[in-house]
Amino acid sequence: MEHLTFPFGQSVKRVIQADRSPKSVFILGAYGSAVHARWCNKEGKEMIRALAVASEPCIFWTCPSGKGEVEEILSAVDVPAEAGYLQPAAPNLNGPSGRSIDEHYLKPLGLTRAEVWLCDLVPHSCKNPHQAEAVRTRYEPHARKFGLPPVNWPKVPREFSNSERRQEIAAELRESTAEVFITLGDLPLKWFARHFGSERLLRAYGEGAVTYGRLHDIRLDGQLLKLLPLVHPRQAASLSRHTPKWKALHTHWAKNVAPEVLAYF
Repeated sequence: MEHLTFPFGQSVKRVIQADRSPKSVFILGAYGSAVHARWCNKEGKEMIRALAVASEPCIFWTCPSGKGEVEEILSAVDVPAEAGYLQPAAPNLNGPSGRSIDEHYLKPLGLTRAEVWLCDLVPHSCKNPHQAEAVRTRYEPHARKFGLPPVNWPKVPREFSNSERRQEIAAELRESTAEVFITLGDLPLKWFARHFGSERLLRAYGEGAVTYGRLHDIRLDGQLLKLLPLVHPRQAASLSRHTPKWKALHTHWAKNVAPEVLAYF
């Protein structure tokens, strides 16, 4: 595998489930996030409001220690004095999906991190179009000026899995021993679960309060599991590009349906 790097040279790392003990629930997301920093020049003028510069220390990181934890991570990033310095980005930009997992999924289901196995279709950070534009227009011109490392941070892919990656995820799901399989948004359904009999899109399971967030049967290599298709954390936590309808459905689910699902565990 080629060496992947963020702006300022930190490696883009695979971030996967560390605790490999048996779990009751397996959660599959789309792709990893990153640690974000605010880049200022040596005079203190903001160069980029938020720039990904390092892999998250764990999958669905919550940034539990706040600014201090981010500062410690940033201390390992080499920024030449003439290029300025890095500060933690706004608090809402580090760990929002991880915090949403805890607050909007696990808490309603009466679960803790110790009881779930977390996985992503793409097990590392990817740059979205907005981030790619920031790198192209704001980082790269100054990189040439200050001799900063080139960026080899992969874009969000058009295809989120292939046969090999699906086999890897299936192996993790079997290793987890989980009986409940939660998918976050459309992508885990389209790029993994549908190969085992699920619908391709979340809306196919219902777009109303009576149908959203119910358990469905699915078989993985002959093993019967319960599939629980839910929204992406972006929707649950009202993050960027969220849809009010899905936010409302998930809020209703968390208050009224999750306790019924909890009875299954």
